[in-house]
Amino acid sequence: MPWKGIKDPYKIWLSEVMLQQTRVEQGMGYYNRFIERFPTVHDLAQSPENQVFKIWEGLGYYSRCRNLIATAKKVSLELNGRFPNTLEGLLSLKGVGPYTAAAIGSFAFGLPLAVVDGNVIRVISRFLGITQPVDLPGIKKNVEFMAQELMDEKNPAVYNQAIMDFGAVVCKPQQPICERCPLKKKCVAFNEGLQSSIPRKSPKTKAQVRYVNYLILEHKGRQLVRKRSGNDIWKDLYEFILWEKDEPQDVKDLQNLKSWGLKSPGTATQVIDVSDEIIHQLTHRKIICRLVHIKIEQPIKLEGYDWKSKTAIRQLPFPRLFTRYLKW
Repeated sequence: MPWKGIKDPYKIWLSEVMLQQTRVEQGMGYYNRFIERFPTVHDLAQSPENQVFKIWEGLGYYSRCRNLIATAKKVSLELNGRFPNTLEGLLSLKGVGPYTAAAIGSFAFGLPLAVVDGNVIRVISRFLGITQPVDLPGIKKNVEFMAQELMDEKNPAVYNQAIMDFGAVVCKPQQPICERCPLKKKCVAFNEGLQSSIPRKSPKTKAQVRYVNYLILEHKGRQLVRKRSGNDIWKDLYEFILWEKDEPQDVKDLQNLKSWGLKSPGTATQVIDVSDEIIHQLTHRKIICRLVHIKIEQPIKLEGYDWKSKTAIRQLPFPRLFTRYLKW
């Protein structure tokens, strides 16, 4: 991993934000592209937001990108490009919680702060035999307390990296290598045969299902798009004409411009495509989407939307759902 062993707080911060709810394999390519395009926090802070979102496109959880931009501007403009070197200072940065603050603090500044990721939680909960769900606030707090108690305060960076690597390589989620584990004699989970059931998590809540339809309306090579606002998913990303319903819509209705509620729908000259259902799974939502691509003879005006060329549209940040369909 390119960020491993470095002491640059900018690069550590960038990698930690990207790896929140993202697999290392997926995040690595984004990290490399960000560092190439924005080698310093000043470069990131001074870049147009659309460019930053475009490079982030497909990584998901876009509130992370908004927080990334806000923190970059604060560090660049208010802190002269220097990240805070205290826990309180790091926690004052937008999008930086206890975990990310501990990672930056210990790896960049040598602060004795325990970095408690999924690997560390697994090692400690198995070693101590914690059978309660570790995502319960009280249990998680106890694990974090134990992680801090076990911290090697003289070598926090080495210790944190070691216990995370130990969880990733030996105390793995599935089929841990217990026979080679130097802690097995004192490990409660090993001695009681509980490795496969620890750590436990609370039952998952059922994902909310949303049915969304998008109309790609085209006239002479230009299409109608808008930037999303509000506090819903995909804020600050772009989209085509949206029609959201509580259940799937009939294909005939999707091809009828009047069904979309357009006051002056124009005359359809060609239905280019009606996609199959596209399922986009988020943490607590399941998006079921269909995209309809129609050409019209005369352009129309639609409040909040602008006609843009396909070349311009390709430069704008869109949800991964669209980029997969359009193969950008």
